[in-house]
Amino acid sequence: MIRIDSHQHFWKPERGDYGWLTPELPTLYRDFLPGDLRPSLDKLGVEKTILVQAAPTVEETRFLLELAKENEWIAGVVGWVDFEDPDTTTLLSELAKDPHLVGIRPMVQDLPDDEWISRPEHAPVFEALIEQQLVFDALIKPHQLEPALTMIRRHPDLRVVIDHAAKPTLRDGVDSSYFNGIAALAQEPQVTCKLSGLVTEAREDWTLEDLQPIFDHLLREFGPDRLLWGSDWPVLTLAGDYHGWWQATQELIAALNEEQQNAILGGTAEKVYLS
Repeated sequence: MIRIDSHQHFWKPERGDYGWLTPELPTLYRDFLPGDLRPSLDKLGVEKTILVQAAPTVEETRFLLELAKENEWIAGVVGWVDFEDPDTTTLLSELAKDPHLVGIRPMVQDLPDDEWISRPEHAPVFEALIEQQLVFDALIKPHQLEPALTMIRRHPDLRVVIDHAAKPTLRDGVDSSYFNGIAALAQEPQVTCKLSGLVTEAREDWTLEDLQPIFDHLLREFGPDRLLWGSDWPVLTLAGDYHGWWQATQELIAALNEEQQNAILGGTAEKVYLS
């Protein structure tokens, strides 16, 4: 069965469009490019990746699409467009001509308006995503789960992937509203969820036991056919490494049968992004 990393990034800080990426993050403030990741993929047998935007610019999306053309193992790109721009639907039609573009991700977690994702005026862009058969990657935090659900119910034909399990507050403790919010999203059949980004939300000396309650809840609500494994590399390097997160995942899914494990490790990503 195919192995797909459903969430990784590449960047070059000198491009100048990564507002969040500054020298104050020395672990991340350098170039991360295909040659840096490929050895880990080869060692672990990860055959393909989904490359996800890290800057709120169309220029970065075009940069990522070029990387995908140059590296056949980058199976798809999740890019960015400006939902506020009246010309965005036209831009989406142009970008979608590139077969590597598989989705769009606004950086919702960074927006000051918690209700941004559910604004009715964004409906034309969501409908354009449906028309172009593009996935919507929802980069949201727990307090944005309810507005996300409002949007999802408004667009039942939109394929939605919840990035990083909506970033549960593992470091400070996860309250019931998170679990309830995830359960509500999972009731919508077009929604899937990435098993990614958890370790950077946990305490520095995280253990598998810290992650287990979240994984158990995601598995119970979504099932393995709607969970996608992702590394969130190189952000992952703030809290671990590629091999360590892969091994932790193997332990989390050890009790599942082979078919269920295969779904989480690649089959679901292939179905959501590449079919």
